[in-house]
Amino acid sequence: MAENVPDSWRPALEPVLAAPEARRLGGWLRAEEDAGKTIYPPRGLRLKALDLTPLDKVKVVILGQDPYHGPGQAHGLSFSVPQGIQQPPSLRNILKELQDDLGLPPPAHGNLENWAKQGVLLLNNALTVEAGQAGSHQMRGWEAITDAAVAAVAERDVPSVFILWGSHAQKKAQRIEALNSGRHLVIRSPHPSPLSAHRGFFGSKPFSQANAFLEANGRGAVDWRL
Repeated sequence: MAENVPDSWRPALEPVLAAPEARRLGGWLRAEEDAGKTIYPPRGLRLKALDLTPLDKVKVVILGQDPYHGPGQAHGLSFSVPQGIQQPPSLRNILKELQDDLGLPPPAHGNLENWAKQGVLLLNNALTVEAGQAGSHQMRGWEAITDAAVAAVAERDVPSVFILWGSHAQKKAQRIEALNSGRHLVIRSPHPSPLSAHRGFFGSKPFSQANAFLEANGRGAVDWRL
């Protein structure tokens, strides 16, 4: 796994990837695949969030729980699906809030790569999942790796935005706050899933909040159009 880490993230992640927990995770994933289980996203896409968004380019971090578990959906970016794949309900709600917040027309697809290439780190808490089994790879070792990635962003002197939707993402907030010293913006709201979107996600205006903060700190706004 360590050999696939992009160069910009390597200094931050190598210590945790060298730990026994990460080696156990790698061995367990291989054993699951050898046993015939389908794991999403496929090999080569599991670190795509880090590939598309180098550490020194991160402006915004959007944290998800784990990848989509349906065929063809997960491609290594939280909440995103490849073009040609139907938008899942949480993503539809995100794009509805985007439209209401910034007045942007609803996109015909749900591929968020354009955000990632502008410095929006679309990171899940766990980076793999078994087909049809939501949350099945939680607490298997990914958390230490994604915690290290989040900490690497929070430790920088460069002001950044952390968007935390739902309780799982907000569990990382304590680590962020400990490293914050007031230089970052942390936006919390309920998860965009149909079960909770109407409890405060809709109307939270995370996109305009993020851009106002970035512009005020000389970092340049994100073009959220897709």
